[in-house]
Amino acid sequence: MAGRIVRVSKKNTIYIPKDIAKSIGISEGTYLMLTVKNSKLVITPIPDPFWLALKGPKFAETTAGEIERISEEEQEAYVTGNTS
Repeated sequence: MAGRIVRVSKKNTIYIPKDIAKSIGISEGTYLMLTVKNSKLVITPIPDPFWLALKGPKFAETTAGEIERISEEEQEAYVTGNTS
């Protein structure tokens, strides 16, 4: 994608052209991380936590059976008073 020249307004705001915003997945309400690297402004979108939970990368694998087993162990420990 070709670069664009935009002007900084009186309140230090910039307009991000629609095609650029769309290409990096930002829209109204998106949070952005602004950093400076080598005197350049870097804008990184922060994914919505709900999107991450539903569609983002997963870092652990488990099964429903494993969750059920842990649940039963925790319930048993609670009932017998063997919680730690």
